[in-house]
Amino acid sequence: MKFFVDTADTKDITELVTTGLLDGVTTNPSLIHKAGRNFLDVVREICGIVDGPVSAEVVALDHLTMMREADVLRKIADNVCVKVPLTVDGLKTCKALTHEGTQVNVTLCFSPNQALLAAKAGATFISPFVGRLDDNGFDGMQLISDIRLIYDNYGFETEILVASVRHPVHVLESAKIGADVMTAPPSVIKALFNHVLTDKGIAGFLADWEKTGQKIV
Repeated sequence: MKFFVDTADTKDITELVTTGLLDGVTTNPSLIHKAGRNFLDVVREICGIVDGPVSAEVVALDHLTMMREADVLRKIADNVCVKVPLTVDGLKTCKALTHEGTQVNVTLCFSPNQALLAAKAGATFISPFVGRLDDNGFDGMQLISDIRLIYDNYGFETEILVASVRHPVHVLESAKIGADVMTAPPSVIKALFNHVLTDKGIAGFLADWEKTGQKIV
């Protein structure tokens, strides 16, 4: 499963890149607002930090304006993936951009039927929001299972990009289901490293090593 980070904080992105585990980045208007910087500047900087796809979202609601905004975004760098909402106009834009060879991330997916439409429109990625579904009394992981089944049934190449990931269990369940990608805040990705027995084991090894009085260098 590919690991994307969901942030516009270039410091966090740079830190995660050094682990060798980061495959891409997703951003949205809320994250850009939180960063407090110029949108295009942030996207350009992120594209220079990571080699993989960097999702940059259009903000227009009509097809023609989406296409104009997408044209600006995809000129920033070759690894820009244009992000569009799962609406009629969003899918029109997805179809057009895909036909022109541009990667497209269709976002704000909350149902299997929506995911089916995105795949038929040629989306590179579909972004189902599992955390927001859980928050509203639905089963986010069931949505991932349903999309996986539908895509496998018909051989769709659209990748399932699990979004709105709130905790490590979402990552685990997504991997077990067979999602292609997950995107999570830096804090969730860093939490994947943590286990009390790992910490305890390291402490024990170091205590025993100190008793030997030896050094490696």
